[in-house]
Amino acid sequence: MSDEIKGMALGLIGVAIFSLSLPMTRVAVVGGLDVVFVAFGRAVVAALVAAVILFVTRQPVPSRRYWKRLIYVGFGIVLGFPLLMTIAMKTLPASHGGIVLGVFPLATTAAAAVFCRERPSPGFWAVALLGSALVVGFAMIKGGGDLQMADLLLLAAAAFAGTGYALSGDLSRSLGGWQVICWVLIFSLPFIVLPVLWVLPDVHWQVDWPAWGGFFYVALFSQLIGFFAWNRGLALGGVSRVGQVQLLQLFMTLAASAWLLGENADLVTIIFAIAVVGVVALGRRMPVARR
Repeated sequence: MSDEIKGMALGLIGVAIFSLSLPMTRVAVVGGLDVVFVAFGRAVVAALVAAVILFVTRQPVPSRRYWKRLIYVGFGIVLGFPLLMTIAMKTLPASHGGIVLGVFPLATTAAAAVFCRERPSPGFWAVALLGSALVVGFAMIKGGGDLQMADLLLLAAAAFAGTGYALSGDLSRSLGGWQVICWVLIFSLPFIVLPVLWVLPDVHWQVDWPAWGGFFYVALFSQLIGFFAWNRGLALGGVSRVGQVQLLQLFMTLAASAWLLGENADLVTIIFAIAVVGVVALGRRMPVARR
């Protein structure tokens, strides 16, 4: 099995885990948990688990030349994306958000070209832009011809996450996939502890168990375990190539939203989802050079 196939397989595992992030976040915030607590508290819990893993496995502290990039990754996938996504999930259906976040691959590909020395072909860019255009078109149709503020928050969240994904995938070639996310969480702690402590007195600890279940899922799986497979997949198969697997995430998110929240997809949603999957298949054939 080639590294590219292994990378695609691991990427699919990561995407399957991430696909529950939107519905689980919506379960947590609609269930009564504070938005900031969910957005940053999940990372605090994940960082504590990561610290135990690093200690037990006796991992050496990364060289100082990696510290700046680890912090940049943290701003992307520990601060920017979780906060913006959680705010959006307060008002948007998770199924709607899953379609909008279909711009993930374009954001990841753009970041890979800038930061990771990858050179997608013009055909690859055309396909990525087509997929993103479908996503934006869907959001505008659902918004009555306009992008809602929550849609804009999700698009900004995708930009943060795409940059974080590309940088963490690149770092994984040197530091290892699971090591990168663990160190990213540790390096992010100074930026997330104070906001969590600030809102802690206002947290409704008596919320129903589904809200806590959603919180702990995004803390342990979306913020930590999913990246074990995802980062390794990006390192093996290339950030741009494996990043296109994220377009399949919307189908999984739609299924999870129907199961957990009763958000049954209408005909328009299904048509756009099928069109996006077609873009994934087409993008798989487009060349990507790696320097």
